[in-house]
Amino acid sequence: MDAQNVDEQRSRHQAEIVEQFSRQSVTFTQVPGHYDALQVLIAMSEVSASDQVLDVACGPGIVACEFARHAESVTGIDITPAMIEQAAKRQQEAALTNLAWLVGDALPLPFPDDAFSLVVTRYSFHHLLSPAQALREMIRVCRPGGRVLVADVAMECDKVEAYDRLELIRDPSHTHALTREELAGLFSQSGLLDCRTTNYGVHIKLEDQLRASFPKPGDELVLREMVVNDIGVDRLGINARREGGEVIYTVPISVYVGRKGAA
Repeated sequence: MDAQNVDEQRSRHQAEIVEQFSRQSVTFTQVPGHYDALQVLIAMSEVSASDQVLDVACGPGIVACEFARHAESVTGIDITPAMIEQAAKRQQEAALTNLAWLVGDALPLPFPDDAFSLVVTRYSFHHLLSPAQALREMIRVCRPGGRVLVADVAMECDKVEAYDRLELIRDPSHTHALTREELAGLFSQSGLLDCRTTNYGVHIKLEDQLRASFPKPGDELVLREMVVNDIGVDRLGINARREGGEVIYTVPISVYVGRKGAA
């Protein structure tokens, strides 16, 4: 694919992201699972009161506002203006004064080299056309000795194709959920030092997720059938099940963090 076609593909995909997450800017915050495991990220990042943090693809500011309670300052960047509006509203409601917000792209990040001591992103890599390039940008803007953290969906190899089909129907801005091996490979090849990892699951009620999503007309029924029919089968890798009369599933998340070496 030549450079012009690559640029056109990237522009189309960015427009899809902005369209989807403009719609989801409020409903995203209404899915309880999106508040899960924030303390896992805090602990893994080892954030301290002296850290200047960058949250890449910050969405409605859930992660950034939590880090702001522990850091000197936090900057959140997201390509979707409606998400930044929600993030600023969340900051105001929480009475946090050490945050700044920017509408902008992850590729490239509009910051100089070595600008932050901690660079994080949550649930963004499965929307990106080039996660490896995004990780390189995160490392570039992290100062030597600082940390880079990524938390995202990490599927088993034999489940990822089916999961991608599900997510592409639910959210056309989805690209590909990295497998556990792919995500581990990104970090092992990144040059980051002292890499550590942990895992957790995000428990989501199917109907909550459907209310927060904007699939094409008729596809809500398709999505519901795909998940319900996977109960007891688990081709999708999300352990769909019934609890208390509701269908619930669990999205597997891996967290990786590494330290940037000296220049």
